[in-house]
Amino acid sequence: MPDPVDPPQPAPGSADVPPPPPQPEVNASTLDLPSNIAAALACVPLIGGIIFYIMEKRDAFVRFYAMQSIIFGAAWLLFNIASGVISMVLHSIPVLGKALEFFWSIANALIQIAFLVIWIVATVKAFTGVRWEIPYIGATARKQTESRTTV
Repeated sequence: MPDPVDPPQPAPGSADVPPPPPQPEVNASTLDLPSNIAAALACVPLIGGIIFYIMEKRDAFVRFYAMQSIIFGAAWLLFNIASGVISMVLHSIPVLGKALEFFWSIANALIQIAFLVIWIVATVKAFTGVRWEIPYIGATARKQTESRTTV
């Protein structure tokens, strides 16, 4: 009587072995956009951030840039409001006001350029897939997005 022999096992990598099941993405996006494109679009101050923060539910990278954009856009808006008030006050001062208004307009232009440069850098970093925190604002955005994802 012949000895029962175990059936031959297929060699690993052969056609008889079924492929492993696909693994779900860790940060699967809610949107049909790549993370870097969605994060770059979310960098549009305030409006882009609000839209992408509401629409994106899973991708932490996009949500971070969206929250950072909301805070950055709000800071930029508040600066513009304060700048307008300061300009009106300086304009109403009789003699010294014109000189002060001139210096304020130069300072205002430099600050506006700084805001613009920060926005461009954040957008480029998001597009290249790098998580970059705007000083002071980025830490707050990180805390907000981490607290929202753990709840």
